[in-house]
Amino acid sequence: MFRSLSSLNYRIWFAGALVSNVGTWMQRTAQDWIVLTQLTHNDALAVGVVMALQFGPQLLLLPVTGWVADRFDRRKLMMATQGAMGLLGLGLGILTVTGAVTLWEVYLFALLLGVVAAFDAPARQTFVGDLVGGKLLGNAVALNSASFNAARLIGPAVAGLLTAAVGAGWVFLINAASFAAVLASLSLMRRDQLHASKRAGRARGNLVEGFRYVRGRPDLLTIFLMVFLIGTFGLNFPIFVASMASTVFHKGAGEYGILSSIMAVGSVVGALLAARREKPRGSLLAVAAIIFGIGCLAAAAAPGYWFFGAMLAVVGVASQTFNTTANGVVQLSTDPAVRGRVMAIYMAIFMGGTPIGAPIVGWVADAFGPRWALVVGAASGILAAAVGIFYMVKYRGMRLAVTERRLRFTFASPTRPLAVVEMQGDEVAADKASA
Repeated sequence: MFRSLSSLNYRIWFAGALVSNVGTWMQRTAQDWIVLTQLTHNDALAVGVVMALQFGPQLLLLPVTGWVADRFDRRKLMMATQGAMGLLGLGLGILTVTGAVTLWEVYLFALLLGVVAAFDAPARQTFVGDLVGGKLLGNAVALNSASFNAARLIGPAVAGLLTAAVGAGWVFLINAASFAAVLASLSLMRRDQLHASKRAGRARGNLVEGFRYVRGRPDLLTIFLMVFLIGTFGLNFPIFVASMASTVFHKGAGEYGILSSIMAVGSVVGALLAARREKPRGSLLAVAAIIFGIGCLAAAAAPGYWFFGAMLAVVGVASQTFNTTANGVVQLSTDPAVRGRVMAIYMAIFMGGTPIGAPIVGWVADAFGPRWALVVGAASGILAAAVGIFYMVKYRGMRLAVTERRLRFTFASPTRPLAVVEMQGDEVAADKASA
């Protein structure tokens, strides 16, 4: 499960990223809460606008960010982006502590953070391959997700308690300080042990080469469509959890933080289960999507606070299984020379759909209630599962058969991962089996 930690560079990165992730989750929780309860009167649409501004640049800057991740030194690029995000957290913290912050300033900082994160995300995703190489990439991706969601166990609960005790401004300042840990980890790495991949050149057309590559891969197109559906309409948890906690169950900031941490328990479990698998398998995506949809429906119908929390844990397992599997399959099945651009497309779809989905889900929560917003999330999971099943029927010949008095799924093509990429020096051996 933890085999990637055998790499010294990965251990250094893992420790620094864990500290920074705790701060990131603290800021997200405090930011959503003050927008919902202090800067507006329980306006879920305003939370959706913040999310849209924060994640929209992933989509708008897509042609540039992936090429930058493939073209430049990713370690140096991340030192710049992580430092900039720390400064933005510091600025928002100072404004909030002094009582000068307004909703429009939160919008501005969310937009600036989104621009920086648009360059950071593809570099950070593909940097994992530079740390461990091809054979451990799937495991390292899963452990990264486990780290991110382990931080969710700590960050939201601490943020909720600190927001209630001393105010959200101090939470933002703590997040700004947490970026020192990841900057230190990037500085301490042994650069001679990095698995540097081939960099993109300056030739014309390099910015759109990732789109051409994906267009010829029906397996990637299927995953991207599934990710778009769930990422746009299903992963709006700040809206779901905050609005359910405040308007349905009439709870405060502390209880909201606890709900976020409960969901993180499920997410950590899902990430660790993914880390145990030898290789991520595309067929698992449809299963995870179905469980995600059912979990959201059960959460929408929750009669009480603690039952709602239990269903969030189930949703956390399913969503993290889906996200980790999709991320791992895309990276392992992509040529390293274009991996940054492909991952930029992936992250733009995953995060960039938020500007579309978050305001819609926020409007549904305001107009019809938070429970109906969760129903929208459930529908996204069920539709994504249908897309995955259609692909397996069309391209892998999946059929339902009765053998030995039991229902079984059979496949015309071998049940293997979408592709497995092993990097040995400058050579890349790819098995392009369909999944």
